[in-house]
Amino acid sequence: MASMKWYTLLGFLAFSLDNTLVVRGEEEIGTCRLLGKFDLHGYVEAEEDMVVVGGLFPIHFRTILEEDPTNTPPTSPKCEGFNFRSFRWLKAMILAINEINKRKDILPDISLGYQIFDTCYSISKTVEVSLAYLTGQNETTPNFRCSSGAPLAAVVGAGGSSLSITSSRILGLYYFPEVGYASSSSVLSDKYQFPTYLRTMASDVQQSKGIANLIQHFGWLWVGTIAADDDYGKYGVKTLKEAIEKRKQGSKTCIAFSETLPKIYSREKMQDVVKTIKNNTANVILVYASDIDVSPFMAEVAISNITGKTWIASEAWITSALITKPEYFSFLGGTIGFAVHRGDIPGLKDFLLDIHPSRDPSDDLTIEFWQTAFNCTWRNSSVPYNTDHRKNVTGQEDGLMYYMKHLDFTIFNGERVNVDTNGDVYVPYDLINWQMNENGEISLVKVGVHDESESGHEFFVDNASIFWNNPARQPPRSVCSENCKPGTRKGIQQGKPACCFICLNCADGEISNQTDSRECFKCDDEYWSNTPRNECVPKPVEFLAYEEALGTTLIALSIFGSFIVLAVTIVYVMHRDTALVKSNDRELSFLIQFSLVITLLSSILFVGRPEDWSCQARQMTLALGFSLCLSCVLGKTIVLLQTYMAKKSKNAEKGCIISMRSLYQKIVVLISVIIQLGICTSYLILLPPYMFKNIEFQATKVIIECNEGSIEFLCVMFGFDVLLAILCFITAFIARKLPDNFNEAKFITFGMLAFFIVWISFVPAYLSTKGKFKVAVEIFAILASSLGLLGCIFVPKCYIILLKPERNTEEILGGRAATNDKSAPPTSASCTTDNVTHPSTISTVVLDD
Repeated sequence: MASMKWYTLLGFLAFSLDNTLVVRGEEEIGTCRLLGKFDLHGYVEAEEDMVVVGGLFPIHFRTILEEDPTNTPPTSPKCEGFNFRSFRWLKAMILAINEINKRKDILPDISLGYQIFDTCYSISKTVEVSLAYLTGQNETTPNFRCSSGAPLAAVVGAGGSSLSITSSRILGLYYFPEVGYASSSSVLSDKYQFPTYLRTMASDVQQSKGIANLIQHFGWLWVGTIAADDDYGKYGVKTLKEAIEKRKQGSKTCIAFSETLPKIYSREKMQDVVKTIKNNTANVILVYASDIDVSPFMAEVAISNITGKTWIASEAWITSALITKPEYFSFLGGTIGFAVHRGDIPGLKDFLLDIHPSRDPSDDLTIEFWQTAFNCTWRNSSVPYNTDHRKNVTGQEDGLMYYMKHLDFTIFNGERVNVDTNGDVYVPYDLINWQMNENGEISLVKVGVHDESESGHEFFVDNASIFWNNPARQPPRSVCSENCKPGTRKGIQQGKPACCFICLNCADGEISNQTDSRECFKCDDEYWSNTPRNECVPKPVEFLAYEEALGTTLIALSIFGSFIVLAVTIVYVMHRDTALVKSNDRELSFLIQFSLVITLLSSILFVGRPEDWSCQARQMTLALGFSLCLSCVLGKTIVLLQTYMAKKSKNAEKGCIISMRSLYQKIVVLISVIIQLGICTSYLILLPPYMFKNIEFQATKVIIECNEGSIEFLCVMFGFDVLLAILCFITAFIARKLPDNFNEAKFITFGMLAFFIVWISFVPAYLSTKGKFKVAVEIFAILASSLGLLGCIFVPKCYIILLKPERNTEEILGGRAATNDKSAPPTSASCTTDNVTHPSTISTVVLDD
């Protein structure tokens, strides 16, 4: 439909400007003539006046389209749909010119005239009127001015932004001044495109900043936009988006949808826009369009029964009577938007009330107003508009333009008007809210102000006085996604705006303690996230504690083993003068028992919360305890080895007795302990063990354990014990075949085998476990190896001492007497051969003096 409009307009202009020859009847060939004239309606009062001011007002809503413009000569379109608001603007201009002519302090000795025409809110009519201003008649010959009387000084107009853009592009070519009264599009500030355009209302840049402030004030993050399909709507929404993007504080608002209202009515397109609104979750919708474009759209919204939405109105329709109808209040109630700052014009009300068709029967616009307002019929009449005198354009109008660009004055209500270099002015906006009054009519209540002037910035909203059209009577909540609670973070949804997100739970060990966090923060090493993931709490500490079952059991076993050793010691003390106790160095036996108590009780140091001192003490105590035990065993096995070697020698036939002094055995023990003590001392001085908080093995816990400091020192320290154990095993193993009544070497061999089995099993088990169970494995190894040595070395002797005391004699132990008691375990104090009638004996008994 829009293309048809332009086709009509361009066709009309083409016929007007065509240089082809038109032959009609007897007319001379080569003469160019117009096939039609502009159908202009308005008010003209300029015959006797010195200066004339033009005016462009959309007195009608639309033009009437021809059914088939291709089959008829192009004609100027007719208009329909009377616009009361623009008619009021028109009368205000006439009143202003009349007041100026009456007063002698404004333009003395100069009378103003006016030529005011209807643009019908269409670009085609706006072009016609603009060309008429240039030519001076209602036909287009733009290179000439063909009218009598004074030339136009300037044009007031042309209503909407799209109309002003159209007229200014034409008038600006001739540097013809144009002052806009209702065009706020930011594109008109471009002086390269519109060098002669000025306006008396603020640019949409200021309004967009105010709307952005309003959206941010109420925290609306998900807003839909609807724009008219013209420069006003498109540039208005574009400017708003730019203003929103510049917001640095808080969350940025996202545009839920952007729809366009057709300039030519199409119910199908209107229904598409309504369907978008229904299907979207945005509860706040901005409409950037004129009241003429919004009116049919709101009628469709009313049919579709869309409620629960809050509408933000641009200044073009917030106060329009076309929209503020009581029947629309059910869904438009609570509408909020900015309106041009209101001011009362003295005398305007009386001037409007004085309008009557009888005063001028030729005033067809007044008659149309009367018929539309009161729904009655009045005899209409048409009036001529222009004369057809021709006069060339003088170009003297340019000096009118210089002064208009440097305006700075104060109007009747005290407001100062200052036009900047872009032709813009800074005027405040009133924030208007639609409310229902007691009479059932919509009241436009001022609830705030926005003033974006050069001198400062003011934005104020009276929240308490705003009516919200929802059951809660509270500002609506308009978001694409609900807020992410603490403990979650925003997750991006591919292909959707930033305001549309999903809430993802923070990972283990991470938290978010604010609403709508974009990321989760990792807790410190010794802290962990709680269940809601909104706070870092100390990690539970793990170590082998005394009070837990495992720790208590291990301590009980350690003490129990120590009591067994003490019981053996008591038996030895009570029978200290018997041959079995005195054999093979009684003091070494007591030292072995003492060392076993040390190793068994050292396991207690492994239980409880590790500290630096306990980490150092437990390994040192264990190493020294085993060194003392194994060195004593080594002293015993060396004697047994000497006996075995002597048996193999020639002295065995002579029955000589081989003995080793007790002092030499103790020297072996002393040397071994001194070596181990030196290793331990170096370990403690250079790289000692220390308490360590392990957070790597298990993320949810802090495992308090001992860091061994130097693995090398630890290996050397326990490696020395292993060396002693190997020497004990070798010497005992060689001497195990001594034929006697009690062979101690066999039991020491079994004890060393048990020792090796325990510690060989311990290594993989120790390396494969962590935390308190790692400590428990080591304690089990200590207890098992200690009790194994105790059982293999001392239990057989205690059996003879307590249950077979008859065998505990020097004769039997020395091999000088035979025994037929096969139930008793063999002793290890002498070497005898029972199958020889006259045995030869090699005594291994080292009796205490």
